[in-house]
Amino acid sequence: MRKPVPAQPLSELIGDRLGSIEFVLNDYMQFRFDGSPGVEESPVLSCFVWPTVEARGRVWREPDLGYADAVRRLAPGTVLEASDSIGAGIRIVLDTGIVRIDPSPDEVVVEIALLRGLSDGGWMVWRPGEDAFAHLA
Repeated sequence: MRKPVPAQPLSELIGDRLGSIEFVLNDYMQFRFDGSPGVEESPVLSCFVWPTVEARGRVWREPDLGYADAVRRLAPGTVLEASDSIGAGIRIVLDTGIVRIDPSPDEVVVEIALLRGLSDGGWMVWRPGEDAFAHLA
């Protein structure tokens, strides 16, 4: 059964399990979710800036010792909330921790994040100066 595509694409992740996390050539990371049965492509969130992770009462950033372990411990969490908003960026709450993508202006390149595998086959890209990252123009 397909989920309807909401106005807030990240909300499609609610209820999905985080199945894997991939670090790609030390350039970016991908979070792969289980998605809905019957949907051809599972949702994948590619993060082109390093997200922060909140878990066990601590915030982990990419240069922190233990960051990769904190990210790894997010799986196999289930998404409880997922949203984006101006000034807060992208926020995904799992039962294992919180992922935030809210880069500073010096961390941004061309794209911040890309979510593909939406139930309608579509995708969403976040760029500086647009949508939740309008403040990074």
